[in-house]
Amino acid sequence: MSVIAGAVSDTLVLSRRSIRRIQRQPDLLVGFTVQPVMFVLLFVYVFGGAIETPGLDYVDFLMPGILVQSIVFGGFVTALGLAEDIKKGLIDRFRSLPMWGPAVVSGRILADVGTNIIQLVVMVPVGIAAGFRFDNGLAQIVAGFALLLLLGYAFSWVFAFIGLTASSPEASNAFGFTILFPLTFISSAFVPVESMPGWLQAFAEINPFTTMVDAARSLFIGTPAHNDVWGAVVWALVIIGVFGSLSVWRYRRTVSR
Repeated sequence: MSVIAGAVSDTLVLSRRSIRRIQRQPDLLVGFTVQPVMFVLLFVYVFGGAIETPGLDYVDFLMPGILVQSIVFGGFVTALGLAEDIKKGLIDRFRSLPMWGPAVVSGRILADVGTNIIQLVVMVPVGIAAGFRFDNGLAQIVAGFALLLLLGYAFSWVFAFIGLTASSPEASNAFGFTILFPLTFISSAFVPVESMPGWLQAFAEINPFTTMVDAARSLFIGTPAHNDVWGAVVWALVIIGVFGSLSVWRYRRTVSR
C-alpha cells in the first residue's frame, strides 16, 4: 500500500471512530442541533422585530448568518476531543500503532464534515418553517451549501490547533469561544454592518466572517455578491493552509515529547 493510500485509509478509520462516539454519546448531538435551532428561534421571534434589514425580511437576512456561525463552530468537538485524547494519554497509544500519525487529527476533521451536514439537515427546515425562503437558482444554492461545508472544514483545522495547544478540554472550549465568538457577532451575520457605530463598522467590514456571511447570503437569496464568494473561498483556503500546517506541526511536537 502506498503512503498516500495508507494515510487515506487511516484517516477514514479514525473518522469512523469519531462518528461512532456520537452514537455512544448522543448528548453530543445537542451542540449540533438544539443550540443552532435555539439561535434561529431567538433571533427571529425575540430580536427580529427590533432589527431593521432594508429590502429583506429579517429571517431571510438572518439564516445565512446563522448557518455560517453554526458551521464554523461545528469544529468544537474536534478541539474538545483532541484535548481529551491528549489528557488521557490516548495520543501515545496511537503513536505505538503502525499508522499515519496525523490521521488522528485529519480523521476527526473529516468526521466534522459529517456532523456539519447533520446541522444543515436540521437547521434548514427550521429556518423554512420560520419563514426563510431560498431566492436564487439551484446551482447557486448548491454552491452555497458547498461553501458552508468548505468553511466548516477550514475552521475545524483552527479548532484542531486549539485542541492540540490547550492544556485541557475546558481550556480549549474557553479559547475557542473567546477568540471566535466575538468575531461572528461583529460581522454582518445578525445585523447590517451599517447599523453599527463607525469605529465598530470599520472592523466589521474587514472581518472575514462578514465576507463569508455575505457570500452565503448572495448564493442563497441573490443579494449583490461583489467579490464576497471568491473572497470567502480564498479565506477558507488560507485558513486550511495555515492552521492545517500548524496542527500537523503541533501534533508531531506533542507525540515527540
